[in-house]
Amino acid sequence: MSFIRSVTTVGSYTLLSRLTGFVRDVLTATYMGAGATADAFFIAFQFPNLFRSLFAEGAFSASFVPIFTQTLARDGKQKAKQFADDAFAVLAAALLVFSVIMIIAMPVVLYVMAPGFADIPGQMERTTELARIAFPYLFFVSLTSLQSGVLNAFDRFAAAAFAPVLLNLTLISALLSGAGANGDPALFLAWGVFVAGVVQFFWLAQDCKRIGMRFKLSVPRLTPEVKTLLSRMAPVMFGAGIYQLNLVVNKIVATLVSAGAVSWLYYADRVNLLPVGVIGVAIGVALVPLLSRHIQNGDTAAALADQNRAIELSLLLTVPAAVGIAMLAEPITSVLFERGAFSALDREAVAAALMAFSFGLPAYVLNKALIPAFFSRNDTKTPVQAAFASFVVCVVLNLALMNVLGHVGIAMATSVSAWLNILILGAVLHRRGYLIADARLKGNIPKIIFAAALMAGLLFLGDWAALKTWGPIFGAPNAPSGPMYLRTFALVGLIAGGALVFAFAILATGAAKLSDLKSLRRRA
Repeated sequence: MSFIRSVTTVGSYTLLSRLTGFVRDVLTATYMGAGATADAFFIAFQFPNLFRSLFAEGAFSASFVPIFTQTLARDGKQKAKQFADDAFAVLAAALLVFSVIMIIAMPVVLYVMAPGFADIPGQMERTTELARIAFPYLFFVSLTSLQSGVLNAFDRFAAAAFAPVLLNLTLISALLSGAGANGDPALFLAWGVFVAGVVQFFWLAQDCKRIGMRFKLSVPRLTPEVKTLLSRMAPVMFGAGIYQLNLVVNKIVATLVSAGAVSWLYYADRVNLLPVGVIGVAIGVALVPLLSRHIQNGDTAAALADQNRAIELSLLLTVPAAVGIAMLAEPITSVLFERGAFSALDREAVAAALMAFSFGLPAYVLNKALIPAFFSRNDTKTPVQAAFASFVVCVVLNLALMNVLGHVGIAMATSVSAWLNILILGAVLHRRGYLIADARLKGNIPKIIFAAALMAGLLFLGDWAALKTWGPIFGAPNAPSGPMYLRTFALVGLIAGGALVFAFAILATGAAKLSDLKSLRRRA
């Protein structure tokens, strides 16, 4: 229950982050649409996000948190504080140098990362300007990730989970300011990204100060602990780099498909990643320190039990989400984005990509539930090998499908490669004895699938009934959707009905119990 409480805490704030993120995306779609201007901003924003995932949320966090947790348990708070200060100094120096180099070299980098933009007059220059403004976000958000790792080790999850909300609120403010001033929305957004990094850093600095972990900026030193950190980061960085390279390849291919393809994939991915962000991030954040403590104490049984519950919770929440998103892809896209500069053609393109992405949704979250089992045991090589295999498959499928399915082929390739990654990770863990499905997990998986199938049947009938009652309120080929109030009402009804059917089904089959929910509420 302590694990579930931690997941609930992180998940609640992450849900708020995703909801504010949706407001941001709705406004972005309204004011920028899905054309060349939006493509330029999304590529520019990709750069700091790419290296943030690589340096901060990927290699650094995965390597730093287990070492810091073990140092805290073994040597006490003061020793852990010194290690954190040294790591902070080294990370800050490396990021500063890297950021300067990237800002100077941005025009050259863009010709590699977005080759299709060279065929659109002024697109390269526009994207370079936006990327240079937004890139310093990497410096601040990476240091924010280190602060988050320290707070999580002290079981303080709320402040770090709220930090992304600040990013969204800042970008929303930037968009509205640009609209009010009749300015360029892409330019206002780029400056908003920069400001958001500063705001997030000082937000977490205050929480670190409250627990006596205020960082001191000092001359970088390669202490034995920092050298251990760097040695563990290298393979993780390579593994995270493979995954991020996968995303980069997707963007490169998208720029070659057509104008707007980058934006279509972005909007579809944002919808699909809502469950990943809320569930996957929460499970991953809560599971790493928990497994690290169990393994440090030699409690193998507890580690296995938490691993099973993480997988069970992942499937319980993502299987219905994936089915619901696939069944309601066009209604969801219509309600969320179709207004202003976002056209009916954009709706159809985003909905098609969303259906393809939804197939891989459970795999994305299961990845967050399986990876900690390796990192907590200081095994950083196996995830790299699995990631490389899935990357190769994704590239091959991208090249094979881009001329047949266009941007939808890119989404499908991403989903298939994600499932391959999960199969490899699960097989390795099982062979090593770190993943043994207990009776509860084995019994609940078919129940979850059955409940999701019932939900799919209801959604199909509900969508058909809405069409018969109100006509094509979610749009028809090359035709706009109906009144916003009507399509919103219908979509909310479909989602609520599907959720109720699934909930009743899992309670009736015993896949979840009311006693578990009541216990969670008492302990929360």
